[in-house]
Amino acid sequence: MRLLRGAERVAAPWKNGGGVTREVAAFPEGSGLDAFIWRVSIADVAQAGPFSHFAGIDRTLVLLAGAGMLLDEAQGPTHALTQPLDIARFAGETAIEARLVDGATRDFNLMVRRGAATGELDVWRSDGGTSGPSTRKLSADVVLLFCAAGSLEVTLGDAAPMTLAVDDTLQIEAPDALTCGVSGEGALLVIRLQYA
Repeated sequence: MRLLRGAERVAAPWKNGGGVTREVAAFPEGSGLDAFIWRVSIADVAQAGPFSHFAGIDRTLVLLAGAGMLLDEAQGPTHALTQPLDIARFAGETAIEARLVDGATRDFNLMVRRGAATGELDVWRSDGGTSGPSTRKLSADVVLLFCAAGSLEVTLGDAAPMTLAVDDTLQIEAPDALTCGVSGEGALLVIRLQYA
């Protein structure tokens, strides 16, 4: 298990140069944009324009901050990300043009290489304890718990609780029905990754 603090991330330009990204985690660690099996990152989108092309990659985007954006597929639907924690899923090779609703946005980006792994992303919301701590089970090859809003206390199995602030991430290797308790007020993105 590793705790990855949001304050320690370094900004890097997008593949197409249209914005900046901050890598949260990737496998293999340190792999480039053409070699990762999976990658999670946070992107700051300051202007409308085309998305980077990632052939063979399944992408999931979650709106973290800002008024949102509309993602227009060249030959398909428009994905609307207009409320915090709205989710869009699409193939990385799809030609997508992004339109900003009202100014810059910030989003969470999960990218998984098709055929090498699969990734699922869920949003867990915690209401500050009015209904008691929320407890669930985690199973996957890798699980990432990303604090998208608020401040949350996470308890894994019998371990001591850990506090996650916004943008902090817990990376858990091979949990097998591991009990995960969440308390506090906020939202957690739960990413489950399975290797092919």
